[in-house]
Amino acid sequence: MRRIKLVIHYDGTGYHGWQRQPDHVTIQETIEAAMERLCGGRIELLGSSRTDAGVHAVGQVAHCDLESPIPACNLAQALNNLLPEDIVIAEAADADAAFDAIGDTKSKWYRYTICTEPVRPVLAIRHCWHRPGALDVEKMREAAAKLVGQKDFKSFAAAADQRQSSIRTILKCSVAREDSFIYTDVEADGFLYNMVRNIVGTLVEVGRGRWEPDYIDQILAAKDRSAAGPIAPACGLCLMEIHY
Repeated sequence: MRRIKLVIHYDGTGYHGWQRQPDHVTIQETIEAAMERLCGGRIELLGSSRTDAGVHAVGQVAHCDLESPIPACNLAQALNNLLPEDIVIAEAADADAAFDAIGDTKSKWYRYTICTEPVRPVLAIRHCWHRPGALDVEKMREAAAKLVGQKDFKSFAAAADQRQSSIRTILKCSVAREDSFIYTDVEADGFLYNMVRNIVGTLVEVGRGRWEPDYIDQILAAKDRSAAGPIAPACGLCLMEIHY
């Protein structure tokens, strides 16, 4: 039995998130089905991040245990021949038997993309939030900086998130503009359900002038989802990298 580490890219538009679910097509289920066809047996794939429906990835990491003699250098291509075009195994490698794609994760980096141009960007529309109109990026940066550090992010968690602790450490939260595109990068040791999308929705409220950057302090202190801004659409979010 070998432990295999996979780096996976996917367009999440047509999937109900990463995690296998009854009556829904998911990324995990689709890759597991390809692995079963290739290796001839039921294989469980464990992914570091359970991305939501419609969320994309260029840095998802997963592991599985295989008895197949297929060399790791050939495994990625063999799986890609069986996978749909919107999922690709970018890398497959033999890993230490103790490697745990979930438990060994140190931090995760997500990027959220907003397009502010007036005309819908049809070639990018599946991978951004098209929000026409000006946003004050400098104020968004000020607000984002207030989120860095170890804090209670309960105000940025979906109401359905029932985890015991809502304390997380954000290592980086930055906002950058390139022409009509605005990118928000968030790296943390872990995330609550919908946390990044709720952060982005809140930063947009700052950028459009509804709130001043200092209002972030009040949102954090409230520990109440209703204190923060609306959730940003899933299509703009991409898992960029998992750090170990």
